[in-house]
Amino acid sequence: MLSERRLEVLRAIVQDYVGTEEPVGSKALTERHQLGVSPATVRNDMAALEDEGFIAQPHTSAGRIPTDKGYRLFVDRLAGVKPLSPPERRAIQNFLDGAVDLDDVVGRTVRLLAQLTRQVAVVQYPSLTRSTVRHVELLALAPARVMLVLITDTGRVEQRMVDCPAPVGETALADLRARLNSRVVGRRFADVPQLVQDLPESFEQEDRGTVSTVLATLLETLVEETEERLMIGGTANLTRFGHDFPLTIRPVLEALEEQVVLLKLLGEAKDSGMTVRIGHENAHEGLNSTSVVAVGYGSGDEAVAKLGVVGPTRMDYPGTMGAVRAVARYVGQILAES
Repeated sequence: MLSERRLEVLRAIVQDYVGTEEPVGSKALTERHQLGVSPATVRNDMAALEDEGFIAQPHTSAGRIPTDKGYRLFVDRLAGVKPLSPPERRAIQNFLDGAVDLDDVVGRTVRLLAQLTRQVAVVQYPSLTRSTVRHVELLALAPARVMLVLITDTGRVEQRMVDCPAPVGETALADLRARLNSRVVGRRFADVPQLVQDLPESFEQEDRGTVSTVLATLLETLVEETEERLMIGGTANLTRFGHDFPLTIRPVLEALEEQVVLLKLLGEAKDSGMTVRIGHENAHEGLNSTSVVAVGYGSGDEAVAKLGVVGPTRMDYPGTMGAVRAVARYVGQILAES
């Protein structure tokens, strides 16, 4: 285990390197931080940190920079989550409160996260597999044509056209709407098939074909929409960090274009807890020079999706973690109120 003093030296190296972009020497550390020891002692501490793999010396410099292992220890032991200021919190709330629908919420969230952190922001749409039904609407478009509208607790709206086997009157449609909603409202998507399987049998023989057709479309919608969607923004922010990527930024950009890779990154975030993946902890080789900070968001205790940022390992972890957590909290509140 590292001594408290060496942990303080590591904290100072991380903070200085993130702030200055320059490798950190012992003289600069003793001048900028109240470490209470001589430069010689700091040099010894830095040599011990280097031996244990927490810092490394770039070829062209006498200073040291943190390694992935050093950043990991910093995040786990030394970094508190930096709270946002009251003006920052008000700005987040005002910006997100103007959203008119779920697409707008996700779009605003991506732009906001990218601006706050100056990193690449990734926001996953609420997963229907974790959602519940708020309402099912049935609208007659023609004698034998109905529009089915499915509304979720997260504000997501799905529409499908249903061609019925026979004309359906307003009274029969209203009856089906009422009976269907009485069974599925407030219930999880995964439970819906079982809840409606015997519904056709409760109708008159001549109406059962229409009821079965409507139900088949509803169940198809639930299956189709389990495919995850996400939105990404702020990719141009990476160009500010060109020297943070060993050879070229291209592998990072290519990885960010692969939705499966991003979903896997976000999927590793625990339900509502925060996950920080640093450098080589990211399984995808193209992201070995980046860190990912992700957290779940939702309208209650359970996360319905994830959001986060991708940036270079030389990242302001306390500030980034604070911004990601705050935005996730506000998005959850909006979903709960929508």
